[in-house]
Amino acid sequence: MSVRNYRDLIAWKKAFELALEIYHSTKNFPSEEKFGLTSQLRRGSFSIVSNIAEGEGRRSSAEFHHFLFIAHGSLRELETQVLISESLEFLKPDESSKLMGMAAEVGRLINGLCKSLRKNLCTTAHCRLPTAN
Repeated sequence: MSVRNYRDLIAWKKAFELALEIYHSTKNFPSEEKFGLTSQLRRGSFSIVSNIAEGEGRRSSAEFHHFLFIAHGSLRELETQVLISESLEFLKPDESSKLMGMAAEVGRLINGLCKSLRKNLCTTAHCRLPTAN
């Protein structure tokens, strides 16, 4: 995998867009959620994009793979928080649907990066890298 910069990665670009959209979507959450759900959603979205960047910056495919797994876990947390936000009526169904669609796309891109890294790292039958779901 030849990447000159993490900003060249489509997964990073889409995760960045998701983080911005989360930030905008939480602007009108109740003020009592400032340190609760609002903060969790924002930090989670920034964690996804940041882990993609940090992993690429490590310059080791194995470490990059590890950070992609962390980003994928943060993505699942974010999806759960979006669903909770919709259930509490902090997000309208169409907003939630848009965010979930963006998250699904980021998830597919992270999985694709993981598969590409595994393919490059696992040239023998002794591959020990986990697979993303």
